[in-house]
Amino acid sequence: MISGMRPLEPSERAAFAVMAQAMNAPVIALDAQARVLVANSQAQALMPALRENVLLAMVLRAPDVIDAIACVAGGAEAQQVAWSERFPHELLFDVRVAPANLSGALVIVLSFLDLSEPRRLERMRSDFIANASHELRTPLASLLGFVETLQGPARDDPAAHAQFLPIMADQARRMSRLIDDLLSLSRIEQTQHVRPSARVDMADILRRAMDELSPLAQEERAVVTINAPQNAWVVGDPDELIRVVENLIENAIKYGAKPGGSAHVTIDLALGDHDVELSVQDEGPGIEPEHLPRLTERFYRADAKSSRAKGGTGLGLAIVKHIVVRHSGRLVIESEPGLGTKFAVRIPKNKSGA
Repeated sequence: MISGMRPLEPSERAAFAVMAQAMNAPVIALDAQARVLVANSQAQALMPALRENVLLAMVLRAPDVIDAIACVAGGAEAQQVAWSERFPHELLFDVRVAPANLSGALVIVLSFLDLSEPRRLERMRSDFIANASHELRTPLASLLGFVETLQGPARDDPAAHAQFLPIMADQARRMSRLIDDLLSLSRIEQTQHVRPSARVDMADILRRAMDELSPLAQEERAVVTINAPQNAWVVGDPDELIRVVENLIENAIKYGAKPGGSAHVTIDLALGDHDVELSVQDEGPGIEPEHLPRLTERFYRADAKSSRAKGGTGLGLAIVKHIVVRHSGRLVIESEPGLGTKFAVRIPKNKSGA
């Protein structure tokens, strides 16, 4: 530590506090002994235990940051170090530790640049590319294998043609569905900041969705019960909302049946004071609790084998989530193993049509 440094005057400390509060990032000012002089509100939110005159090392368990403070207090130039935390959630900060010598009073200023969100987005992009590549690679490899077989050993084998061509068509359709969902997700993300403004009747959306899904329900022998008013007006995009309704009902029909049985699906459309709620409840096997927070992640599947076998791309609920967010709505998922799953979507009402 630098010796002979005078303490900071109250007026100087007050000036530092005003400047720190004006900063749009966590800022902490320390004296030459690394005791807290000033901490702005962002720093207090980041480290609730911060108090004036307390040694920062008692609050911040970050050896690299503490070492950088010691270097600056010993006369070194400004230091820049990384600080990361994993609990209660993952955080990453770039911390700049700089000296400020005010006529014999040393102040050590720490500023924290939050890199958590950029790092999360970068990881999401990397995971997205890896997952998309994996999802496309499998059917593509299958197609190439069958093509090579039909061009070679099975060129003149009608039985092989009859066996392989339907499988090739299924794999091609799987890739087509995946590409369609990827393009849909991209379009929705591009317009996510634009609030829809059309007046849409959710009751009509539900009727249209059921018209589309009736053949699937018959094929799966699903029993679908609908409770809905004549009209349920919201503010939204009709094409996107029908995508939400179709995705949720299709999932319930396909995955809402217990082994050996058929799905029993109950669809309720209810008018609230401020929103319209669509809920889709099945009586199927349910979902384990550890999967629930991740169901709307891209390519995440609670049961990957079953999802792929039934033509799922792993993007349906991610699309639902993004559409609901764009509509300033809310998606709630409730499930209990053995007792079924309920998906509820709440969309703000259209006041003039309520």
